[in-house]
Amino acid sequence: MSLPAVKRDEKGIPTLYVHDRPFFMRSGEIHNSSASDPVFLEEKLWPALRGLNMNSVIVPLYWELLEPEEGRYDFSIPETIVSSARREGLKLCFLWFGLWKNAESMYVPAWMKKDTETYFRAEKVSGEKMPTVSPLCAAAVEKDRQAFTALMRRIREIDSEENTVVVMQVENEIGLLGTDRDYSSAANKAFHAPIPEKLSAAVGKSGTWEEVFGEDAAESFMAWHFASAVETIAASGKREYDLPCYANAWLRQSPWFPGSYPSGGPVRQMHPIWKAAAPSLFALGPDIYVPYCADVMDEYADEGNPLFIPEIRKDAVASSYALYAFGRKNAICFSPFGIEDLALDPGQLDKPPMELMIALNIDPSAFDITGSKDCLSATYGMLKELEPLYLEHRGTRRLQSCVRHGENDYSAFLRFENCDLVVKYGPRMSGKPLGACQVYELAPDRFLVIGLNCTPEFRVKPGTDRKMDILRMEEGRVADGRWIGGRIFNGDEKMNLRFGDMPTALLVELYSY
Repeated sequence: MSLPAVKRDEKGIPTLYVHDRPFFMRSGEIHNSSASDPVFLEEKLWPALRGLNMNSVIVPLYWELLEPEEGRYDFSIPETIVSSARREGLKLCFLWFGLWKNAESMYVPAWMKKDTETYFRAEKVSGEKMPTVSPLCAAAVEKDRQAFTALMRRIREIDSEENTVVVMQVENEIGLLGTDRDYSSAANKAFHAPIPEKLSAAVGKSGTWEEVFGEDAAESFMAWHFASAVETIAASGKREYDLPCYANAWLRQSPWFPGSYPSGGPVRQMHPIWKAAAPSLFALGPDIYVPYCADVMDEYADEGNPLFIPEIRKDAVASSYALYAFGRKNAICFSPFGIEDLALDPGQLDKPPMELMIALNIDPSAFDITGSKDCLSATYGMLKELEPLYLEHRGTRRLQSCVRHGENDYSAFLRFENCDLVVKYGPRMSGKPLGACQVYELAPDRFLVIGLNCTPEFRVKPGTDRKMDILRMEEGRVADGRWIGGRIFNGDEKMNLRFGDMPTALLVELYSY
Protein backbone atom coordinates (compact mmCIF):
# COMPACT_ATOMS: atom_id res chain seq x y z
CA MET A 1 0.00 0.00 0.00
CA SER A 2 1.31 3.45 -0.95
CA LEU A 3 2.20 6.17 1.53
CA PRO A 4 0.02 9.30 1.73
CA ALA A 5 0.83 11.42 -1.30
CA VAL A 6 -0.38 14.45 -3.22
CA LYS A 7 -0.69 13.55 -6.88
CA ARG A 8 -2.94 14.38 -9.80
CA ASP A 9 -6.13 12.38 -10.23
CA GLU A 10 -7.48 11.22 -13.58
CA LYS A 11 -8.77 14.75 -14.26
CA GLY A 12 -5.40 16.30 -13.51
CA ILE A 13 -6.46 17.79 -10.16
CA PRO A 14 -3.83 17.65 -7.37
CA THR A 15 -5.34 15.41 -4.70
CA LEU A 16 -4.23 13.94 -1.40
CA TYR A 17 -4.37 10.15 -1.47
CA VAL A 18 -4.44 8.10 1.73
CA HIS A 19 -4.47 4.31 1.44
CA ASP A 20 -4.69 4.90 -2.32
CA ARG A 21 -8.01 6.76 -2.04
CA PRO A 22 -8.71 10.50 -2.33
CA PHE A 23 -8.82 12.14 1.09
CA PHE A 24 -10.28 15.61 1.56
CA MET A 25 -9.25 17.08 4.89
CA ARG A 26 -12.31 18.40 6.71
CA SER A 27 -10.11 19.57 9.49
CA GLY A 28 -9.42 22.00 12.30
CA GLU A 29 -6.21 23.26 13.85
CA ILE A 30 -5.93 23.17 17.63
CA HIS A 31 -4.45 25.93 19.77
CA ASN A 32 -0.67 26.20 20.03
CA SER A 33 -0.30 24.64 23.49
CA SER A 34 -3.15 22.13 23.45
CA ALA A 35 -0.91 19.20 22.45
CA SER A 36 1.72 19.75 25.14
CA ASP A 37 -0.13 17.85 27.90
CA PRO A 38 -1.49 14.30 27.44
CA VAL A 39 -4.02 14.82 30.23
CA PHE A 40 -5.41 17.93 28.53
CA LEU A 41 -5.59 16.04 25.25
CA GLU A 42 -7.56 13.21 26.80
CA GLU A 43 -9.89 15.18 29.05
CA LYS A 44 -10.45 18.41 27.12
CA LEU A 45 -9.34 18.29 23.50
CA TRP A 46 -10.66 15.06 22.03
CA PRO A 47 -14.14 15.43 23.63
CA ALA A 48 -14.36 18.96 22.18
CA LEU A 49 -13.77 17.68 18.63
CA ARG A 50 -16.39 14.94 18.68
CA GLY A 51 -19.54 15.69 16.75
CA LEU A 52 -17.92 18.12 14.31
CA ASN A 53 -17.79 15.59 11.44
CA MET A 54 -14.05 16.18 11.05
CA ASN A 55 -11.91 13.50 9.46
CA SER A 56 -8.58 15.05 10.46
CA VAL A 57 -6.98 17.45 12.90
CA ILE A 58 -3.91 19.69 12.67
CA VAL A 59 -1.70 19.41 15.76
CA PRO A 60 1.58 21.13 16.72
CA LEU A 61 4.74 19.39 17.82
CA TYR A 62 7.35 21.33 19.75
CA TRP A 63 11.09 21.12 19.20
CA GLU A 64 11.78 22.29 22.78
CA LEU A 65 9.91 19.24 24.13
CA LEU A 66 11.17 16.83 21.49
CA GLU A 67 14.85 17.59 22.18
CA PRO A 68 15.08 18.99 25.73
CA GLU A 69 18.75 18.04 25.85
CA GLU A 70 20.95 18.36 22.80
CA GLY A 71 20.99 15.07 20.90
CA ARG A 72 18.44 13.35 23.19
CA TYR A 73 14.97 12.97 21.69
CA ASP A 74 11.71 12.39 23.55
CA PHE A 75 8.95 11.16 21.23
CA SER A 76 6.32 10.59 23.92
CA ILE A 77 4.08 13.47 22.78
CA PRO A 78 3.84 12.50 19.09
CA GLU A 79 3.42 8.85 20.06
CA THR A 80 0.53 9.70 22.38
CA ILE A 81 -1.12 11.92 19.80
CA VAL A 82 -0.88 9.29 17.05
CA SER A 83 -2.32 6.61 19.33
CA SER A 84 -5.25 8.71 20.54
CA ALA A 85 -6.04 10.13 17.08
CA ARG A 86 -6.38 6.57 15.78
CA ARG A 87 -8.82 5.82 18.57
CA GLU A 88 -10.81 8.93 17.63
CA GLY A 89 -10.83 7.94 13.95
CA LEU A 90 -8.95 11.08 12.89
CA LYS A 91 -6.02 11.55 10.54
CA LEU A 92 -3.26 13.96 11.54
CA CYS A 93 -1.34 16.80 10.05
CA PHE A 94 1.59 17.62 12.33
CA LEU A 95 2.92 21.17 12.57
CA TRP A 96 6.66 21.25 13.17
CA PHE A 97 7.30 24.17 15.51
CA GLY A 98 11.04 24.13 14.93
CA LEU A 99 13.33 27.08 14.29
CA TRP A 100 10.54 29.48 13.38
CA LYS A 101 7.01 30.04 14.58
CA ASN A 102 5.16 33.30 13.82
CA ALA A 103 8.38 35.02 12.77
CA GLU A 104 10.19 34.19 16.02
CA SER A 105 12.29 31.34 17.38
CA MET A 106 10.09 30.68 20.38
CA TYR A 107 9.96 26.87 20.24
CA VAL A 108 13.66 26.15 19.83
CA PRO A 109 15.16 24.20 22.77
CA ALA A 110 16.51 26.08 25.77
CA TRP A 111 20.06 24.99 25.00
CA MET A 112 19.82 26.71 21.63
CA LYS A 113 18.18 29.87 22.99
CA LYS A 114 21.05 30.33 25.45
CA ASP A 115 23.84 29.87 22.90
CA THR A 116 23.46 32.98 20.79
CA GLU A 117 27.02 32.85 19.53
CA THR A 118 26.66 29.49 17.79
CA TYR A 119 23.02 30.00 16.88
CA PHE A 120 23.07 33.66 15.96
CA ARG A 121 20.04 35.88 15.66
CA ALA A 122 18.85 38.03 12.79
CA GLU A 123 19.59 41.72 13.29
CA LYS A 124 17.90 45.00 12.38
CA VAL A 125 19.83 47.65 10.49
CA SER A 126 20.61 49.28 13.84
CA GLY A 127 22.37 46.10 15.01
CA GLU A 128 19.55 45.22 17.41
CA LYS A 129 19.35 41.44 17.74
CA MET A 130 15.92 39.95 17.07
CA PRO A 131 14.10 37.04 18.75
CA THR A 132 14.56 35.10 15.50
CA VAL A 133 17.45 32.82 14.62
CA SER A 134 18.85 33.90 11.27
CA PRO A 135 18.13 31.51 8.38
CA LEU A 136 21.74 32.10 7.37
CA CYS A 137 22.86 30.33 10.56
CA ALA A 138 23.85 26.97 9.08
CA ALA A 139 24.48 25.46 12.52
CA ALA A 140 20.89 26.13 13.62
CA VAL A 141 19.41 24.83 10.37
CA GLU A 142 21.48 21.67 10.72
CA LYS A 143 20.17 21.07 14.26
CA ASP A 144 16.59 21.57 13.06
CA ARG A 145 17.24 19.20 10.17
CA GLN A 146 18.50 16.52 12.54
CA ALA A 147 15.53 16.87 14.88
CA PHE A 148 12.91 16.89 12.11
CA THR A 149 14.55 13.89 10.47
CA ALA A 150 14.54 12.00 13.77
CA LEU A 151 10.85 12.85 14.16
CA MET A 152 10.03 11.58 10.67
CA ARG A 153 11.95 8.39 11.37
CA ARG A 154 9.90 7.81 14.52
CA ILE A 155 6.61 8.50 12.73
CA ARG A 156 7.62 5.92 10.09
CA GLU A 157 8.37 3.36 12.80
CA ILE A 158 5.00 3.74 14.52
CA ASP A 159 2.70 4.70 11.63
CA SER A 160 3.88 3.46 8.25
CA GLU A 161 1.04 0.92 8.03
CA GLU A 162 -1.83 2.83 9.65
CA ASN A 163 -0.99 6.18 7.98
CA THR A 164 -2.57 8.18 10.78
CA VAL A 165 -0.20 11.04 9.96
CA VAL A 166 -0.90 12.13 6.41
CA VAL A 167 0.74 15.57 6.02
CA MET A 168 3.53 17.58 7.69
CA GLN A 169 3.85 21.35 8.00
CA VAL A 170 7.47 22.50 8.21
CA GLU A 171 7.88 25.55 10.52
CA ASN A 172 5.05 28.07 10.98
CA GLU A 173 4.40 31.54 9.53
CA ILE A 174 8.06 32.04 8.76
CA GLY A 175 9.78 35.39 8.18
CA LEU A 176 11.01 38.51 9.99
CA LEU A 177 8.81 41.10 11.69
CA GLY A 178 9.98 44.65 12.24
CA THR A 179 12.62 44.67 9.50
CA ASP A 180 12.70 44.08 5.76
CA ARG A 181 15.69 41.76 6.03
CA ASP A 182 18.41 40.37 8.27
CA TYR A 183 21.27 42.85 8.64
CA SER A 184 23.67 40.51 10.47
CA SER A 185 27.21 40.39 9.08
CA ALA A 186 26.54 37.04 7.38
CA ALA A 187 23.37 38.39 5.80
CA ASN A 188 24.99 41.65 4.64
CA LYS A 189 27.76 39.73 2.90
CA ALA A 190 25.27 37.46 1.13
CA PHE A 191 22.96 40.33 0.19
CA HIS A 192 25.67 42.21 -1.70
CA ALA A 193 26.81 39.10 -3.56
CA PRO A 194 25.23 37.83 -6.83
CA ILE A 195 22.02 35.85 -6.42
CA PRO A 196 22.47 32.04 -6.42
CA GLU A 197 22.77 30.38 -9.82
CA LYS A 198 19.72 28.20 -9.13
CA LEU A 199 17.57 31.27 -8.54
CA SER A 200 19.11 33.07 -11.51
CA ALA A 201 18.08 30.17 -13.73
CA ALA A 202 14.54 30.25 -12.31
CA VAL A 203 13.96 34.00 -12.82
CA GLY A 204 16.07 34.37 -15.98
CA LYS A 205 18.19 37.17 -14.57
CA SER A 206 21.57 37.52 -12.90
CA GLY A 207 23.23 40.12 -10.73
CA THR A 208 23.03 41.25 -7.13
CA TRP A 209 19.76 41.08 -5.20
CA GLU A 210 19.09 44.77 -5.80
CA GLU A 211 19.96 44.53 -9.48
CA VAL A 212 17.59 41.62 -10.03
CA PHE A 213 14.72 42.41 -7.66
CA GLY A 214 14.91 46.19 -7.20
CA GLU A 215 12.64 47.44 -4.43
CA ASP A 216 11.69 43.85 -3.56
CA ALA A 217 15.31 42.83 -3.05
CA ALA A 218 15.24 42.60 0.75
CA GLU A 219 12.07 40.48 0.90
CA SER A 220 13.24 38.31 -2.00
CA PHE A 221 16.57 37.77 -0.23
CA MET A 222 14.84 36.64 2.96
CA ALA A 223 12.40 34.44 1.00
CA TRP A 224 15.30 32.62 -0.66
CA HIS A 225 17.15 31.98 2.58
CA PHE A 226 14.10 30.96 4.61
CA ALA A 227 12.87 28.71 1.80
CA SER A 228 16.33 27.18 1.36
CA ALA A 229 16.48 26.39 5.08
CA VAL A 230 13.02 24.82 4.93
CA GLU A 231 14.11 22.75 1.93
CA THR A 232 17.14 21.45 3.82
CA ILE A 233 14.90 20.41 6.72
CA ALA A 234 11.97 19.04 4.72
CA ALA A 235 14.02 17.15 2.13
CA SER A 236 15.99 15.38 4.86
CA GLY A 237 12.82 14.40 6.68
CA LYS A 238 11.19 13.15 3.50
CA ARG A 239 14.18 10.96 2.74
CA GLU A 240 13.48 9.26 6.06
CA TYR A 241 9.69 9.09 5.60
CA ASP A 242 8.20 10.53 2.45
CA LEU A 243 5.06 12.31 3.66
CA PRO A 244 3.68 15.36 1.84
CA CYS A 245 5.13 18.58 3.29
CA TYR A 246 4.01 22.20 2.97
CA ALA A 247 4.71 25.62 4.51
CA ASN A 248 2.17 28.21 5.64
CA ALA A 249 2.07 31.97 5.22
CA TRP A 250 1.15 34.91 7.41
CA LEU A 251 -0.57 36.96 4.71
CA ARG A 252 0.85 40.02 3.01
CA GLN A 253 -1.59 42.65 4.18
CA SER A 254 -2.01 46.27 5.25
CA PRO A 255 0.17 48.31 5.62
CA TRP A 256 1.85 46.13 2.99
CA PHE A 257 5.56 46.74 3.59
CA PRO A 258 7.92 43.80 4.37
CA GLY A 259 8.34 43.57 8.11
CA SER A 260 4.77 44.68 8.84
CA TYR A 261 4.06 41.08 7.88
CA PRO A 262 6.87 38.47 8.10
CA SER A 263 9.35 39.41 5.42
CA GLY A 264 10.55 36.34 3.53
CA GLY A 265 7.53 34.17 4.23
CA PRO A 266 5.70 32.27 1.46
CA VAL A 267 3.26 35.08 0.62
CA ARG A 268 1.84 34.89 -2.88
CA GLN A 269 4.25 37.44 -4.31
CA MET A 270 7.22 35.32 -3.13
CA HIS A 271 5.91 32.00 -4.51
CA PRO A 272 8.29 31.92 -7.51
CA ILE A 273 11.27 32.19 -5.17
CA TRP A 274 9.88 29.67 -2.67
CA LYS A 275 9.04 27.21 -5.43
CA ALA A 276 12.57 27.47 -6.82
CA ALA A 277 14.23 27.09 -3.42
CA ALA A 278 11.94 24.48 -1.82
CA PRO A 279 10.76 21.90 -4.37
CA SER A 280 10.11 19.35 -1.61
CA LEU A 281 6.98 21.28 -0.58
CA PHE A 282 3.77 20.41 -2.42
CA ALA A 283 1.97 23.64 -1.42
CA LEU A 284 2.34 27.05 0.19
CA GLY A 285 -0.81 27.58 2.23
CA PRO A 286 -2.46 30.77 3.52
CA ASP A 287 -3.51 31.44 7.11
CA ILE A 288 -6.65 33.53 6.67
CA TYR A 289 -8.19 35.84 9.30
CA VAL A 290 -9.05 38.78 7.05
CA PRO A 291 -12.62 39.68 5.98
CA TYR A 292 -11.80 38.85 2.34
CA CYS A 293 -11.10 35.12 2.75
CA ALA A 294 -12.46 34.18 -0.68
CA ASP A 295 -10.09 36.59 -2.40
CA VAL A 296 -7.17 34.94 -0.61
CA MET A 297 -8.36 31.49 -1.67
CA ASP A 298 -8.56 32.70 -5.27
CA GLU A 299 -5.04 34.11 -5.00
CA TYR A 300 -3.37 31.03 -3.49
CA ALA A 301 -5.10 28.37 -5.60
CA ASP A 302 -3.34 28.13 -8.93
CA GLU A 303 -2.04 25.45 -11.26
CA GLY A 304 1.23 25.07 -9.40
CA ASN A 305 -0.09 25.50 -5.87
CA PRO A 306 -2.91 23.24 -4.63
CA LEU A 307 -5.10 25.03 -2.07
CA PHE A 308 -4.23 23.88 1.44
CA ILE A 309 -5.75 26.05 4.19
CA PRO A 310 -4.24 25.09 7.57
CA GLU A 311 -5.75 28.08 9.39
CA ILE A 312 -8.87 30.12 8.71
CA ARG A 313 -11.31 32.08 10.84
CA LYS A 314 -13.67 30.00 12.96
CA ASP A 315 -16.81 32.14 13.02
CA ALA A 316 -19.99 31.10 11.21
CA VAL A 317 -18.69 32.24 7.82
CA ALA A 318 -16.19 29.35 7.90
CA SER A 319 -18.94 27.00 6.72
CA SER A 320 -19.60 29.16 3.67
CA TYR A 321 -15.91 29.25 2.82
CA ALA A 322 -15.68 25.46 3.20
CA LEU A 323 -18.33 25.00 0.49
CA TYR A 324 -16.37 27.31 -1.80
CA ALA A 325 -12.91 25.94 -1.00
CA PHE A 326 -13.84 22.39 -1.95
CA GLY A 327 -16.52 23.14 -4.56
CA ARG A 328 -14.69 25.81 -6.53
CA LYS A 329 -11.01 25.57 -5.60
CA ASN A 330 -10.48 21.78 -5.24
CA ALA A 331 -9.01 22.33 -1.77
CA ILE A 332 -6.94 19.58 -0.19
CA CYS A 333 -7.55 20.89 3.33
CA PHE A 334 -9.88 23.33 5.08
CA SER A 335 -9.15 23.98 8.73
CA PRO A 336 -10.51 26.65 11.11
CA PHE A 337 -8.01 27.57 13.82
CA GLY A 338 -8.69 26.97 17.52
CA ILE A 339 -11.21 24.34 16.54
CA GLU A 340 -11.67 23.10 20.13
CA ASP A 341 -13.17 26.49 21.02
CA LEU A 342 -16.36 25.59 19.15
CA ALA A 343 -17.33 23.39 22.09
CA LEU A 344 -17.43 26.46 24.35
CA ASP A 345 -20.26 28.84 25.08
CA PRO A 346 -19.49 31.98 23.00
CA GLY A 347 -19.40 34.02 26.19
CA GLN A 348 -16.62 31.82 27.60
CA LEU A 349 -14.26 32.27 24.65
CA ASP A 350 -10.94 33.86 25.52
CA LYS A 351 -10.37 36.17 22.55
CA PRO A 352 -7.09 37.90 21.71
CA PRO A 353 -6.87 41.46 23.07
CA MET A 354 -8.41 44.01 20.73
CA GLU A 355 -5.16 45.97 20.49
CA LEU A 356 -3.37 42.81 19.33
CA MET A 357 -5.98 42.11 16.66
CA ILE A 358 -5.73 45.70 15.46
CA ALA A 359 -1.93 45.52 15.37
CA LEU A 360 -2.03 42.26 13.37
CA ASN A 361 -4.86 43.38 11.06
CA ILE A 362 -7.09 40.54 12.26
CA ASP A 363 -10.82 40.93 11.79
CA PRO A 364 -12.21 40.65 15.37
CA SER A 365 -15.34 38.88 14.11
CA ALA A 366 -13.10 35.95 13.10
CA PHE A 367 -13.18 34.88 16.76
CA ASP A 368 -16.96 35.11 17.24
CA ILE A 369 -18.08 31.48 17.47
CA THR A 370 -21.81 32.23 17.71
CA GLY A 371 -23.62 29.65 15.59
CA SER A 372 -20.37 28.25 14.22
CA LYS A 373 -20.27 24.75 15.72
CA ASP A 374 -23.64 23.52 14.49
CA CYS A 375 -23.21 25.07 11.06
CA LEU A 376 -19.68 23.72 10.53
CA SER A 377 -20.64 20.27 11.78
CA ALA A 378 -23.61 20.16 9.40
CA THR A 379 -21.49 21.45 6.50
CA TYR A 380 -18.68 18.96 7.12
CA GLY A 381 -21.25 16.18 7.44
CA MET A 382 -22.86 17.16 4.15
CA LEU A 383 -19.49 17.35 2.39
CA LYS A 384 -18.72 13.86 3.63
CA GLU A 385 -21.95 12.42 2.21
CA LEU A 386 -21.52 14.34 -1.06
CA GLU A 387 -18.08 12.86 -1.70
CA PRO A 388 -19.06 10.30 -4.40
CA LEU A 389 -20.90 13.03 -6.33
CA TYR A 390 -18.09 15.46 -5.68
CA LEU A 391 -15.48 13.09 -7.10
CA GLU A 392 -17.60 12.51 -10.19
CA HIS A 393 -18.37 16.16 -10.90
CA ARG A 394 -15.38 18.19 -9.68
CA GLY A 395 -13.15 19.61 -12.37
CA THR A 396 -16.14 19.92 -14.72
CA ARG A 397 -18.73 22.63 -15.35
CA ARG A 398 -21.32 20.29 -13.85
CA LEU A 399 -20.13 21.36 -10.38
CA GLN A 400 -20.01 25.05 -9.66
CA SER A 401 -19.71 26.92 -6.40
CA CYS A 402 -19.78 30.51 -5.23
CA VAL A 403 -19.49 32.54 -2.06
CA ARG A 404 -19.92 36.19 -1.24
CA HIS A 405 -16.52 37.84 -1.70
CA GLY A 406 -17.07 41.21 -0.03
CA GLU A 407 -19.48 43.90 1.07
CA ASN A 408 -20.13 44.99 -2.52
CA ASP A 409 -20.58 41.47 -3.87
CA TYR A 410 -24.32 40.88 -4.11
CA SER A 411 -24.70 37.88 -6.41
CA ALA A 412 -23.03 35.30 -8.62
CA PHE A 413 -23.85 34.21 -12.17
CA LEU A 414 -23.27 30.55 -13.02
CA ARG A 415 -23.61 29.03 -16.50
CA PHE A 416 -24.79 25.46 -17.08
CA GLU A 417 -25.64 23.48 -20.21
CA ASN A 418 -29.31 24.40 -20.72
CA CYS A 419 -29.76 27.28 -18.31
CA ASP A 420 -28.02 29.84 -16.16
CA LEU A 421 -28.25 30.49 -12.45
CA VAL A 422 -28.21 33.74 -10.52
CA VAL A 423 -27.32 33.29 -6.85
CA LYS A 424 -28.37 36.28 -4.76
CA TYR A 425 -26.54 36.58 -1.45
CA GLY A 426 -28.28 37.44 1.78
CA PRO A 427 -26.90 40.29 3.92
CA ARG A 428 -23.88 39.67 6.09
CA MET A 429 -24.83 39.47 9.74
CA SER A 430 -22.88 38.70 12.90
CA GLY A 431 -23.04 35.04 13.89
CA LYS A 432 -24.44 34.01 10.49
CA PRO A 433 -22.84 32.32 7.47
CA LEU A 434 -22.19 34.20 4.26
CA GLY A 435 -24.15 33.52 1.11
CA ALA A 436 -22.68 30.43 -0.55
CA CYS A 437 -23.69 27.39 -2.55
CA GLN A 438 -22.54 24.30 -4.38
CA VAL A 439 -24.56 23.33 -7.45
CA TYR A 440 -24.41 19.87 -9.07
CA GLU A 441 -25.85 19.55 -12.57
CA LEU A 442 -27.07 15.93 -12.41
CA ALA A 443 -28.79 16.17 -15.82
CA PRO A 444 -29.42 19.09 -18.19
CA ASP A 445 -32.57 20.09 -16.27
CA ARG A 446 -31.94 18.46 -12.88
CA PHE A 447 -29.86 20.09 -10.14
CA LEU A 448 -28.77 19.34 -6.62
CA VAL A 449 -28.30 22.66 -4.83
CA ILE A 450 -26.52 22.99 -1.47
CA GLY A 451 -26.84 26.45 0.00
CA LEU A 452 -26.34 28.88 2.86
CA ASN A 453 -27.92 32.33 3.16
CA CYS A 454 -28.69 32.77 -0.52
CA THR A 455 -31.50 32.69 -3.08
CA PRO A 456 -30.85 30.90 -6.41
CA GLU A 457 -32.86 31.81 -9.52
CA PHE A 458 -32.69 29.67 -12.64
CA ARG A 459 -32.91 31.49 -15.98
CA VAL A 460 -33.17 30.49 -19.63
CA LYS A 461 -30.14 31.15 -21.78
CA PRO A 462 -29.96 34.65 -23.31
CA GLY A 463 -31.66 34.83 -26.69
CA THR A 464 -33.97 31.91 -25.86
CA ASP A 465 -37.62 32.63 -26.70
CA ARG A 466 -38.98 30.45 -23.90
CA LYS A 467 -39.75 30.65 -20.20
CA MET A 468 -38.41 28.43 -17.41
CA ASP A 469 -40.09 27.17 -14.29
CA ILE A 470 -39.63 24.56 -11.57
CA LEU A 471 -41.19 21.22 -12.43
CA ARG A 472 -40.39 19.65 -9.07
CA MET A 473 -38.57 20.84 -5.96
CA GLU A 474 -37.79 18.38 -3.20
CA GLU A 475 -36.04 18.79 0.11
CA GLY A 476 -33.93 15.93 1.39
CA ARG A 477 -30.42 14.83 2.12
CA VAL A 478 -27.52 13.02 0.51
CA ALA A 479 -26.20 9.77 1.98
CA ASP A 480 -23.04 8.33 0.43
CA GLY A 481 -23.75 10.19 -2.79
CA ARG A 482 -27.38 9.06 -3.07
CA TRP A 483 -30.36 11.40 -2.83
CA ILE A 484 -32.88 10.64 -0.10
CA GLY A 485 -35.97 12.74 -0.71
CA GLY A 486 -38.33 14.41 1.75
CA ARG A 487 -41.08 16.96 1.27
CA ILE A 488 -42.02 18.03 -2.24
CA PHE A 489 -42.69 21.75 -2.57
CA ASN A 490 -45.32 23.28 -4.84
CA GLY A 491 -47.67 26.24 -4.82
CA ASP A 492 -46.43 29.21 -2.83
CA GLU A 493 -43.54 27.18 -1.42
CA LYS A 494 -42.26 26.40 -4.90
CA MET A 495 -41.46 30.07 -5.29
CA ASN A 496 -39.38 30.02 -2.11
CA LEU A 497 -36.12 28.57 -3.39
CA ARG A 498 -34.09 30.06 -0.55
CA PHE A 499 -31.40 28.89 1.86
CA GLY A 500 -30.96 30.02 5.44
CA ASP A 501 -28.43 29.76 8.26
CA MET A 502 -27.87 25.99 8.11
CA PRO A 503 -26.70 24.08 5.02
CA THR A 504 -29.66 22.62 3.18
CA ALA A 505 -30.02 20.38 0.14
CA LEU A 506 -32.73 20.76 -2.51
CA LEU A 507 -33.28 18.70 -5.65
CA VAL A 508 -34.67 20.91 -8.41
CA GLU A 509 -36.08 19.79 -11.76
CA LEU A 510 -36.82 22.42 -14.40
CA TYR A 511 -38.86 22.68 -17.58
CA SER A 512 -39.25 25.33 -20.23
CA TYR A 513 -42.28 26.35 -22.27
